[in-house]
Amino acid sequence: MLTVIAYGLAIVLSLFIIVIGVRFLLVPQAAAAGYGIPGKENGDTAYLDVKGLRDSSYGVLGLVLLAVADAHIVAWFMLVVTLAPLGDTLIVLRHGGTKAAAFGIHFATAVVLATNAALLFAI
Repeated sequence: MLTVIAYGLAIVLSLFIIVIGVRFLLVPQAAAAGYGIPGKENGDTAYLDVKGLRDSSYGVLGLVLLAVADAHIVAWFMLVVTLAPLGDTLIVLRHGGTKAAAFGIHFATAVVLATNAALLFAI
């Protein structure tokens, strides 16, 4: 049962971050608002494209690792990827975003990723 939960959560997290990345590429202003720091109306969206590509790449790599690697490799990946939402938490706070977005979205995501890593290490 632990194996199903750990792998199931890893698949959901990988798919979810792909969706978030694609959203940043397709509708960057809406995605930025959901991130916690709205983009400037007519501003350069390059950082939003970078975020979209980064997130999509993490998701695809997660799915590839799930397909070809053992649980401990995937666990290390999830643990390392936890750094991204921790950094996002600080970025939102530093740039005037709300604490609710910083902690409710980004820090909570880091906790879920770290929990998933722990579950995968336990297999």
